[in-house]
Amino acid sequence: MTRSLAIAEDITTFRQVQEKLGLTLSEDSEFFTEWMAELPELDEAEQTRLAQVQNNYLYQISDGILLEETIKMVVLSPLLELAGFYQAPYKFSTEVSVDIEAQGDNDEVLRGRIDALVLQQKLWIVLIEAKKTTFDLELAIPQTLSYMAAHPELEQPLYGMVTNGSSHLFIKTLGKQYGISDIFSTRSQYRYNLNEVLKILKHLGRLVAGDKT
Repeated sequence: MTRSLAIAEDITTFRQVQEKLGLTLSEDSEFFTEWMAELPELDEAEQTRLAQVQNNYLYQISDGILLEETIKMVVLSPLLELAGFYQAPYKFSTEVSVDIEAQGDNDEVLRGRIDALVLQQKLWIVLIEAKKTTFDLELAIPQTLSYMAAHPELEQPLYGMVTNGSSHLFIKTLGKQYGISDIFSTRSQYRYNLNEVLKILKHLGRLVAGDKT
């Protein structure tokens, strides 16, 4: 835990990911296919619940601002529940939060934090929490990779999901390489939407639990 915090605080850019962690972005199109292939189908109840999650999200951001913790309650928690991660055999642990800053409009400094839940010590669920949904997912990827790089068994596949509530992406590391998925949108009604996010979470959950079916 202490090692992860020190690394995450010190690594904020992709250049640092390469120079300090020795991780490079894989150029192999087959390196990270888990987010695209052999995904489980969702039943009607799951699809209906996700439609409600989307409606709840759209209602909450109708004034353009989300309070801290709202993203977690409205979007992330239902996804984790539907993925079955609150039940056996899954167990969560919590990483220490990392503060982040970004330059906003009119030279405004936007502040937030990154929280990480770790499932089975093999799947990192990283949430960007902020009072405004202006933090790009790119800000959290280096820290997520630093968390994952602290794992003692780097020669096995490790996975992560990064979300700010409105967007979601997935990460894989294996050895000294990493791969990143496309971005999925909570608002989208089409392919890259919450349905696909849940399918990927279910699939990755099965992989980290040792269930290859």
